Amino acid sequence: MDQNSEKKTGALSNSLNDDPLSVLEVFDILEVGPVRLEKRKLTMPYRLIYEGGEDSSDLVYSYEEDVFDSDDASLQNLASMVGAQVAINYGLFCRQIVFNGSYDETDRRFIQDAAENTAREIYVKKFLEHNPYLIGAAAELPVVKKQKYLRARLVFSEQGSKPGKLHWRFLSTESDRHCILSSGGKDSLLSYGLINELGKETHPIFVNESGRHWFTALNAYRHFKEHVPNTARVWVNSDRLFNWFLRHMPFIRKDYTSIRFDEYPIRLWTVAVFLFGVLPLMRKRNIGRLIIGDEYDTTDRTSFNGITHYNGVYDQSRYFDDAMSRYYMRKGWDIAQFSILRPMSEILIQKALAKRYPELLKHQVSCHAAHEQDKRVYPCGKCEKCRRIVGILTAMEADPRDCGYTDDQIKFCLNELATKKIHEEALGSEHLNFMLNQKGLVDFSGDGARQAREHPVVMKLRFHPEKSPMNGVPVELRMPLYRIFLEYADGAVNRLKRKWTDIDPFTEPVIIRPYPFEMTILKKQKFQKQPGQPVKTEYLWGELTWPEAEKKLKEVDVALLPVGAIEQHGPHLTLDVDAFDAEYLARRVADACSDPKPLVLPTLAYGVSYHHEEFPGTLSISNETLSRLVYEIGISIAKNGIKKLVIINGHGGNSPALNYAAQMINRDAKIFACVDTGETSDVDIYDIVETPNDVHAGEIETSTSLATRPHLVNMEEAQKMVPEFSSRYLNFTSKRGVSWFAHTEKISASGVMGDPTKASAEKGKKMWEIMIAHLVAFVEDLKSMTLDEIHQKRY
Repeated sequence: MDQNSEKKTGALSNSLNDDPLSVLEVFDILEVGPVRLEKRKLTMPYRLIYEGGEDSSDLVYSYEEDVFDSDDASLQNLASMVGAQVAINYGLFCRQIVFNGSYDETDRRFIQDAAENTAREIYVKKFLEHNPYLIGAAAELPVVKKQKYLRARLVFSEQGSKPGKLHWRFLSTESDRHCILSSGGKDSLLSYGLINELGKETHPIFVNESGRHWFTALNAYRHFKEHVPNTARVWVNSDRLFNWFLRHMPFIRKDYTSIRFDEYPIRLWTVAVFLFGVLPLMRKRNIGRLIIGDEYDTTDRTSFNGITHYNGVYDQSRYFDDAMSRYYMRKGWDIAQFSILRPMSEILIQKALAKRYPELLKHQVSCHAAHEQDKRVYPCGKCEKCRRIVGILTAMEADPRDCGYTDDQIKFCLNELATKKIHEEALGSEHLNFMLNQKGLVDFSGDGARQAREHPVVMKLRFHPEKSPMNGVPVELRMPLYRIFLEYADGAVNRLKRKWTDIDPFTEPVIIRPYPFEMTILKKQKFQKQPGQPVKTEYLWGELTWPEAEKKLKEVDVALLPVGAIEQHGPHLTLDVDAFDAEYLARRVADACSDPKPLVLPTLAYGVSYHHEEFPGTLSISNETLSRLVYEIGISIAKNGIKKLVIINGHGGNSPALNYAAQMINRDAKIFACVDTGETSDVDIYDIVETPNDVHAGEIETSTSLATRPHLVNMEEAQKMVPEFSSRYLNFTSKRGVSWFAHTEKISASGVMGDPTKASAEKGKKMWEIMIAHLVAFVEDLKSMTLDEIHQKRY
């Protein structure tokens, strides 16, 4: 061995000792994009750069109808996200992943989170657990505990993206339209049958993965295409791209295609590859609900030698559905993603499909090695999935032949069940064995036989606060679905204090709680006050009795404090604009949030308005008074159990005092406190505004007032006054502008700084939609996090 070789070997040895996972870092750069669009097709280039060379391939999605417009920046953005999903599987193996194209901050955060999650999952499930595809040092990796396992540095570049800024806007949808992510398996077939039976508009959308995987969907797709309106197919070559990556990985056996194993060699982020693929169709068809077919046991948070993870099924879990629904919410897209089957075991799902929809059961293909014969697909009758389905159908006294199994295959699968394990939750597997044993169909008494134990809970609807909450589906679906489920289940149970307790779901208070992730409040927003008898609002702190407050404070730890001002707003707007707007925003945000809703504190109507005092009617308090008042309120609510305080500021002049108060509340009460003076939404609102330096009584405030209180707006008195300054650094709306202070009278004789003549109620409604949507997304984030998680993201 020459000296250079010895040095390289020594360096590699030291590297492996210091960082055993470095052996996985086999690619220098993975470059993704930019996406190329045609009306019915997106092409996302993938380029790998590694020691000794580089290679390229294309990820392609094709549609049966027009879905893209290459000149539409928002569709460019959506297509970029669709094409990026495959890359999320490779954060363990690259030093850098470059995403070229159109990605906003919400997209970048989503990709970063997904890549970090997937790197951890792949390390545990594909390298620490048994994986017959591995060779070399990667097959013997030690357990290394780290906070984050993502090795790649993620870089986002606008290279190749078409000119045109992404504008945030609220995308309203029809919540009565349901996309069923369809695969030909029992879950999607039952989901379609149930939603269709409830009289809802269904859109079964099949994603045609290249390769033999499409065989499992073919029977169902042909039936649906002929008999079910709105059926669609998306073709994607992701399977070929996954195999392209495998061929470049030195730790994967070259003969990996010949190994019979019921799992993929590496990938785990796959559901999103299909799910994002249906989004362009959902956008075109204005569909508001995306239904995923996932059951009780796909939501699993567990630990491997101290490394927490989601057991390789994160993208089938309720956590994933909630994360996606929040992603849509942040994007301003009114889509809710959920599974209607989460309270049900696999056995219950198969039973309900076989008993209620036998005409759909005939099209089910659940098999790892299906084959086509005489224009129909048949299961192999030998794989783990076949064993499982044959066992469940037989135990339920249904006929596996309806799914295409032969008598010999049925006999073989039942014999195999005695000793071969199946991929089902442990309780479900043992209970299935118990049922088969009780019926004398399989003998589990021999040497090496698997456990056969009765677990009655498997045959009940299981409502679990994390895995399958009762309000995990929209209200109008909830009761009719649960009534149907109970025709096949042996009752219902609720998880309480680590025990299952029998319940009647229809008498539980949670049965009528709102579903958390639909933004219908924005579509039905009543911007003007409506006449009628006032109704007590449970989230208003001031309207609670002390026993009601005691109960609420055990349910919610988030409070909103609206702070405004009483000051001049030109000759055409009222003095209380800032106070009204802050309170209105706080109430509408609480309205739109899921239960338990944040509590809205009584409004502080007075603010720091000395700079408007030359105009009659303005009332002002000092910075010291305002900050002290807010500080003492913060200390007091902390004593009541509030841990997160969002101060909604309706007047920019209050900002210094409120920021100081939030600092002191954090210091002394040790709770989370923040101030929003429009930071969550201003960047999107200014996309709507035509007027520069529009900061007071101009286009923005006049528009929002026209949307809520048009009877108090005197447009005949509206006067344009757009300030012009000697230095661009003094411009109020400049990104490079400094904060500075002046008496308003020196700038504007009318008190207006902007152009109210360009205001409209329609603009105002859009502005309210933006402000409400962003704050709802933020508050929902806060509700889901502990103080510890706010300060540092936890896995």
